[in-house]
Amino acid sequence: MKAYYHARASEYDDWWQARGHYAFLSADWMAERDEAFAVIRSLPPARTLDVACGTGFVTRLLPGEVTAIDQSPAMVEIAREQAPAAEHAVADALTLPFPDGSFERVFTSHFYGHLEEPERVVFLSEARRVARELVVFDAGLHSGDERAEWQDRVLDDGSQWQVYKRFFAPESLAGELGGGVALHAGVWFVVVRSP
Repeated sequence: MKAYYHARASEYDDWWQARGHYAFLSADWMAERDEAFAVIRSLPPARTLDVACGTGFVTRLLPGEVTAIDQSPAMVEIAREQAPAAEHAVADALTLPFPDGSFERVFTSHFYGHLEEPERVVFLSEARRVARELVVFDAGLHSGDERAEWQDRVLDDGSQWQVYKRFFAPESLAGELGGGVALHAGVWFVVVRSP
């Protein structure tokens, strides 16, 4: 997955903007994306660590003092341009390079759903170590059933990748996170805040 997202850095925002390979995304998808973004903008300001920030497309919505990390130098380079108010670093989400309690909130967008069980356990432990609150923005059940699958994905350069992806009901995601509340529960997206 790390190599895939590094290779995808220059075209990652095509998904958010429904262009290129993602031009098929519907007006309903875009409207719900904007609703989820409004939820993120409305979070109370906090010292936030954005884990797996990608290009910073969502990072720039986060209120408060933000530190954004990603394992990909290419993603971080783009994020520095898109979210210039945040501090940025190349770092691994499973070994966060911060002391205990460094932040008030850990936020992650479309990262948690890529983690298989062993990595989920490690990530949740690390997130809880560095912050008392966790907010997860990820994929909803647009086809109805909770599922985990390996997806075939193709980049603009023609390279092909297999990517693990999970889709969530807000209640089950909250349960996995150790409790919480759904801030957005849509067809395409979920946002859950876990204290």
